[in-house]
Amino acid sequence: MGEVEPGPAGPLEPPEPPEAAATRRPGGIRVLKRNMKHNASRNCLNRRSRFGSRERDWLREDVKRGCVYLYGADTTTATTTTTSSSSSASSTSSDLHLVLCTVETSASEICAGEGRESLYLQLHGDLVRRLEPTERPLQIVYDYLSRLGFEDPVRIQEEATNPDLSCMIRFYGEKPCQMDHLDRILLSGIYNVRKGKTQLHKWAERLVVLCGTCLIVSSVKDCQTGKMHILPLVGGKIEEVKRRQHSLAFSSAGAQAQTYHVSFETLAEYQRWQRQASKVVSQRISTVDLSCYSLEEVPEHLFYSQDITYLNLRHNFMQLERPGGLDTLYKFSQLKGLNLSHNKLGVFPVLLCEISTLTELNLSCNGFHDLPSQIGNLLNLQTLCLDGNLLTTLPDELGNLQQLSSLGISFNNFSQIPEVLEKLTMLDKVVMAGNCLEVLNLGVLTRMSHVKHVDLRMNQLKTVIIENLEGNKHITHMDLRDNQLTDLDLSSLCGLEQLHCERNQLRELALSGFSLRTLYANWNRLTAVNVYPVPSLLTSLELSRNLLECVPDWACEAKKLEILDMSYNLLTEVPVRILSSLTLRKLMLGHNHIHVLPVLVEHIPLEVLDIQHNTLSRLPDTLFSKALNLRYLNASANNLESLPSACAGEESLSALQLLYLTNNLLTDQCIPVLVGHPHLRILHLANNQLQTFPASKLNKLEQLEELNLSGNKLKAIPTTIANCKRLHTLVAHANNISIFPEILQLPQIQFVDLSCNDLTEILIPEALPATLQDLDLTGNTNLVLEHKTLDMFSHITTLKIDQKPLPTTDSTLTSTFWSHGLAEMAGQRNKLCVSALAMDNFAEGVGAVYGMFDGDRNEELPRLLQCTMADVLLEEVQHSTNDTVFMANTFLVSHRKLGMAGQKLGSSALLCYIRPDTADPTSSFSLTVANVGTCQAVLCRGGKPVPLSKVFSLEHDPEEAQRVKGQKAIITEDNKVNGVTCCTRMLGCTYLYPWILPKPHISSTPLTIQDELLILGNKTLWEHLSYLEAVNAVRHVQDPLAAAKKLCTLAQSYGCQDNVGAMVVYLNIGEEGCTCEMNGLTLPGPVGFASTSTIKDAPKPTTPSSSSGIASEFSSEMSTSEVSSEVGSTASDEHNTVGLEASLLPRPERRCSLHPTPTSGVFQRQPSCATFSSNQSDNGLDSDDDQPVEGVISNGSRVEVEVDIHCCRGRGPESSPTLPKNSSTPCSEEHARGLFFGIRRQNSVNSGILLPVNKDKMELQKSPSTSCLYGKKLSNGSIVPLEDSLNLIEVATEAPKRKTGYFAAPTQLEPEDQFVVPRDLEEEVKEQMKQHQESRPEPEPSEEDRTEPLEEFDTAL
Repeated sequence: MGEVEPGPAGPLEPPEPPEAAATRRPGGIRVLKRNMKHNASRNCLNRRSRFGSRERDWLREDVKRGCVYLYGADTTTATTTTTSSSSSASSTSSDLHLVLCTVETSASEICAGEGRESLYLQLHGDLVRRLEPTERPLQIVYDYLSRLGFEDPVRIQEEATNPDLSCMIRFYGEKPCQMDHLDRILLSGIYNVRKGKTQLHKWAERLVVLCGTCLIVSSVKDCQTGKMHILPLVGGKIEEVKRRQHSLAFSSAGAQAQTYHVSFETLAEYQRWQRQASKVVSQRISTVDLSCYSLEEVPEHLFYSQDITYLNLRHNFMQLERPGGLDTLYKFSQLKGLNLSHNKLGVFPVLLCEISTLTELNLSCNGFHDLPSQIGNLLNLQTLCLDGNLLTTLPDELGNLQQLSSLGISFNNFSQIPEVLEKLTMLDKVVMAGNCLEVLNLGVLTRMSHVKHVDLRMNQLKTVIIENLEGNKHITHMDLRDNQLTDLDLSSLCGLEQLHCERNQLRELALSGFSLRTLYANWNRLTAVNVYPVPSLLTSLELSRNLLECVPDWACEAKKLEILDMSYNLLTEVPVRILSSLTLRKLMLGHNHIHVLPVLVEHIPLEVLDIQHNTLSRLPDTLFSKALNLRYLNASANNLESLPSACAGEESLSALQLLYLTNNLLTDQCIPVLVGHPHLRILHLANNQLQTFPASKLNKLEQLEELNLSGNKLKAIPTTIANCKRLHTLVAHANNISIFPEILQLPQIQFVDLSCNDLTEILIPEALPATLQDLDLTGNTNLVLEHKTLDMFSHITTLKIDQKPLPTTDSTLTSTFWSHGLAEMAGQRNKLCVSALAMDNFAEGVGAVYGMFDGDRNEELPRLLQCTMADVLLEEVQHSTNDTVFMANTFLVSHRKLGMAGQKLGSSALLCYIRPDTADPTSSFSLTVANVGTCQAVLCRGGKPVPLSKVFSLEHDPEEAQRVKGQKAIITEDNKVNGVTCCTRMLGCTYLYPWILPKPHISSTPLTIQDELLILGNKTLWEHLSYLEAVNAVRHVQDPLAAAKKLCTLAQSYGCQDNVGAMVVYLNIGEEGCTCEMNGLTLPGPVGFASTSTIKDAPKPTTPSSSSGIASEFSSEMSTSEVSSEVGSTASDEHNTVGLEASLLPRPERRCSLHPTPTSGVFQRQPSCATFSSNQSDNGLDSDDDQPVEGVISNGSRVEVEVDIHCCRGRGPESSPTLPKNSSTPCSEEHARGLFFGIRRQNSVNSGILLPVNKDKMELQKSPSTSCLYGKKLSNGSIVPLEDSLNLIEVATEAPKRKTGYFAAPTQLEPEDQFVVPRDLEEEVKEQMKQHQESRPEPEPSEEDRTEPLEEFDTAL
C-alpha cells in the first residue's frame, strides 16, 4: 500500500500493512506491489486482492481518500494464433500497483512515485487514452460513480475500492496494446528476402515492413537512411512459394509489376503476414483503416504509402504536434477522404486546411466551438460532417466551398439556420437535427432555392413564421419530428412531397396537396387536418394516436392512396369511399369507436385490414367475397358473434392467411365459416365462447401453422389436428381439455401450451418430433406423468410442468397475502430475451421480490440479472432502510457486477419489492418499484390502474431525450442512441456512457385493502395493451398463471410479434388475510408420519430449466403423484411439521406476515439464485466464498452441502411466547426436552423458501433472516431425512458462521429428503431422544448469550 499527499490538509500516513513491505517513493508516495491473481475470462481481480483493515481504517478518516488500481501493460495483451502462445499469455499475471491517494492527487504525482512517464485510462474495456499530467485519477473515478447514480460520498469511496470496477474504468502504468491491433497497424521483422521471380537473385537478410498499402524492404543496418524499396500492394497479389517453406511472394499491380519473395521462420508469422497482406491486395481503392486503435499519431512508415486516398482515424486520440500527428497529414499528397470523428480534439486542426485534395472530411464529435476561416481553402470539398460538436455559428469563408453538396451540422448548438448556407448553391439538404432552434422562418428557406430536404427534428421549435405569401416550390421533404409545435401551417410549400411531424403537440395541420405523397403525423393532438387541393399523388397517410373524429374528406378523394392508418382516434364510422377505394391496400382503424362497417358492393384490392378494439357486432356479409386479396384481418376485441361466409360458390377464392379474432363473442357456429379460407396460416380464436371444434372442419385447414384457442371452454382438441402437417404452434391454455391432443406426431411442431387445463395423462408416440422445443403443462392439477414419459420429454429445450406436494400437506395452512403467475412467449423470434424473477418469500420471509428483465436482442444479460439481482437487493437492504437508497444501489451494483458481459450488451430491468411498512402504521406492507428501460409495473387499486414505473426512452421521455442530446449523442432517424437502443437508462451497455445510465426511477406506495393485483410487463406487452385493458382483463381470473398467460395471448393477438413477458401478482392485503392463531383461528395439530418408504437415491433433473427459471426435478423412484404446481402458487404456503409422531415436536403459535413473531435463532441461509463452480464465474459475477466452507463439497459445476439438519438447544425460557389454549399443544414431557429443528432449503430462482420452525419455550440464537416462522412449502414437499441409526443424533450447539454475500454458494433441491422413521423403531427412537435430553445439564443463559449479535450462516440446511 502506498500514500500520497492529500492536499491542503497535509500528508496522511496510513499504517504499514503487516503483510507487505512498502517501498518509499519520491514525492511522498508509498506504493504496495502485489502479484494479483487474474481470471483469464474477465480480467478482474480476485477478492483476495483487496487490501487489509489498516488501509480501510485510513480511508474511513476522510471520504476524499481512496485508492487507484494501476495495471501493467501486459494485462490485456492478446495472443497470437498459435496455441502455445495463447496458453502462455493467458497464464501470465502481472504486478498490480495499489496506490492510496486523494482526490487532489494528480497523474504526474503518481507517475513520479511510480517512476513512469504517463498514466493511461481505459473506459469499458474499449479505448485507452493518455492522462494529462494535471488530471486527477481518483477524482475521475469519483466523478464517474457520481454520474452513474451514487450519491453518498462514503458509498462512492467504497465502490471506488472495489476491483470489479475495473470492467468499467481502469488505469494503466503503460499503454496496453493487443497483438492483433498491432498487426493491423504495422507488421515488421528481419527475414530472408529475394527480389524478382527468377532465381538469379540471392536470398539476403532484410528488414521488411508492411504498413498501410505498401511493403517496405530495406537493409538491416541502414534501415532508416539507406536505400529502401517500396512495393505498392493495392490491386497486386500475394502467392505462396511452394519450393520454400513458409514463404510468400508479394507482387505489385501494373504491367511492370515487381515481386519480392519473403521467407518466414515460423508458421505463425507466415499466417499473420498472409492474412494482413491479403486484405491490402484485395482493395480497389487505396484505403487505410486505423479506427478504434487508441492512436495518438499515425505510424511513421505509413507516410511511405503515398497512394493512400482514404484514411480512417475514427475513434482515436490523435494529437496535433507529434511526429505523426494531425499536423503532418498534409504529406499524403493524394488524400481525398479523411475521417477524424470521435477524437476529442477540442480545437480544429488548421493544417488540415492545407490538404487541398480533400473531397470528404468527417470531424464529428470532437467538441469544436468554432471553425477557422482557413476552412475556405478546401475548394474541392464535397462532404463535410460536423455533427455532435458545440458550434453556434459558421464562418463566412465556408461559402467559398462551391462544390460542397453535403453538410452535417446536427446536434450542435445552433439557434437559427446559418445564413452562409445561402451561398452553398450545391447544397440540397439542410441537416440540423438536435440543435436549439425555437423559431422556423420559412422565408430563410425560401431564399435557399437549392435546398430540397430540411431535417429539423429534435429541436425546440414552437413557432413557424411565414414572411410573405410567396410559395416555395423547391422544398420537397421536411422532418419536424420531436419538437414542441402546437399549430403548423405549411400550405405555402407547394412542392412538399413528404412531411414528418410525429410527436409534437399539434392541434391543427394545414398543407398543400399539389405534390404531397406521404404524410406522417402520429402522436399528436390533431382535431383537424386540412389539405388543399385534394392530394392526387398521396399514397401513404398516417394519422394514428390523435383526436380525429372522422376521416378527412380529402383523404376519401385521394385517388392513389394505398396506406391509411387512423388507429387510436375517435372515429365512429368509416366512409364508404374509403373502404371501397380501388387503390387502398392497407387500412388500419383499430382502437376507435366504430359500430359498423359499410357493405361492399364491388371488388376491392384491400390486403390488410385492422379493425381491432372497436364495438363491431358483425362484419360486412360481402367482406370475404369482395376483398379477394385480403391476406390479413385483425378484428380482435370487438363484439363479434358471427363471421361472414367466404364465398357463395363451392370453391373458395379467399387468400386470407392471417386471421385474429381474439376476445369476441364467437361461438361454435363460426367454425364452419373458417373452412372457406383454405390458405389460413395463423388463426387466433382465444377468449371467445367456443365449446367444441368440429373435427371435420379442422381437417380442411391443412395450411395452418399457428393455432390459438386459449381462454375458451373446449374439452378436447380434434384428432384431425394430425392432418395439419405444417402446424408449429398450438396454444390452448385456460380451457377444459382433459385429453392430450394428437400433436406429437406433427413433423414441424415446436411450441405447445396446454397449461391451466384438466389433463390427467399423456399418450405419446414412440418417438417425439425433433422440432419440439417448448411444452407447457403447468396448471393441470390432475396430470400424472410416468417416468417413461418424463424420460422422453428430457430432450425438450423448455419443459414446464407442475411440482406437487406430499399427500400429507394441509392446504388449510396456506396464507393468501400474495401469489404470482408468470408467462413468457418468444413470438416469431427464435430466442427468448425476456427473463423474470419471482420470490414469494424474501429476506426474513415477510416480503416478496418480483422482477422483469428484457434484453431486446440478447438473452445473456436478462439471465444474469434474473440470477443475481435478488441477492444484491438482500445485501443492500441490510445496509440501509431507506427504500430509495437500497433500491438505487441495487441497480447500480448489479450494473457493476455484470462485468465484461455488460460492456456491449444492455437490458431493461424492473424490480418490485414488497416488505412490511414501518413508516406508515396504517399500512401492513409497502411496495417499492424501481426500473430502468421500458419494463413497467402497474398496480390495480380499486379496479383502476396505477402506473408505478417510468418509461426511459427517447420517444416517451422528453427530459431524458434532452439530457442525451445535451451530451452530444448522435440520435439516428429511428430514434436510437448512436443507432443502438431507444432506451436512455439501462443496465449494461457501459460503452454508451454517459448517454446510457443505470440510475433507476423509484416509487414507493403503501399497500391497502383496495390493492387487488400487480402486473409486470416488458415493452411489447404495454405497446399492445393499455393499463386499463390489462387490469380489466385479469381482475376476475382466479389463477394468476392463467391471468399472465391471458395477457401474453392478448398482446400476440393484437399484433405483437416479438418477445412478450407478463407477471401477475395477486394481492390480499388486510386483516382478513391474517392467519394468526392469536385472531382466533384454530389450526390443526401437527401431522403424523410421512410414508415409511425412503427415497435412497437423489433425484436428478430430467428437464432443463424453463424460460421462467423454474426447474422440475424427478427421481426414478419418486411417485409421479408427488408433483404439483409452483408457478402461481400462494406465496406464504408453509410446511407441515413432520415428527416422529404427532406429539413429538411442539408446534409454535402460528403467526402471519402481518403479525410476525419475534426473530428466533434459526440456523438458515438466504436464498441464492445462481450456482457457480468457482469464486469467479464465466459471466463476470463474483462470489463471496473465497475460502472453502467447511462441510461443502464442490464438484466443479455445482455446490453441494453435506449438512442437512442442525438440532439446536434452547437457551432460556423467558422469551417464549405463550401458546393459545385452544391450539393443539404437545405434552409437557416433550416441552421439557427443548428439542428444536430448523430447516432452510434453497429453491429455484422463482421461489424463495422459508420453512416453519418448531421451538419450545427456549429461545435460540437470533438471526436477522428469521422474523417469520411460516413460508412456502417445498415444491416437492420433501422434509428432512432421519437416519435409521438414531444413536447418531446429536444436538448441534454451534455451526460454521459465515456472512452471506452477494453470491453465496446455493444449495441444490433434494426432493429425496424426508424425515421418516420405520414404525418398528418409533418407540426406541423416542426413548433414546428422551434419555439424551435428560442426560444433558441445561446451562443457565448468561447475559452475554442474551446480547449476542445477530448472525447469518452461509451453510444450507
